[in-house]
Amino acid sequence: MSERIFNPKKYQALRTELRNVMPEPERHLWRHIRGRQLGVKFRRQHGVGSYIVDFYCPEKHLVIEVDGDSHYTDEARKYDIERTIYLNRKGLQVLLFTNEQVMNELDAVLNVILGEIS
Repeated sequence: MSERIFNPKKYQALRTELRNVMPEPERHLWRHIRGRQLGVKFRRQHGVGSYIVDFYCPEKHLVIEVDGDSHYTDEARKYDIERTIYLNRKGLQVLLFTNEQVMNELDAVLNVILGEIS
């Protein structure tokens, strides 16, 4: 029997913890995409394999990642590339935004997301 790809049970506690301590940029974006505000449902801190993505829209197979300063190291960049390759192989589109983009250019971020949804 194959392992569950979406929300594997072994990461359930971590997903819950991450939802409870979302960084401000993620909370800021969540306020604008939750509740079908963009016409589709998003889930936050959603498990895909061994990864937990910031936001996931199952209807559009779309992942949104909001990355802060910790993602700018060489090791973190390698991890992010591997994550994106894995998610793409599972048929998911990945949009990456920085904390600064979400906090300072929210309208542009939402327009990019809307463009992917359409």
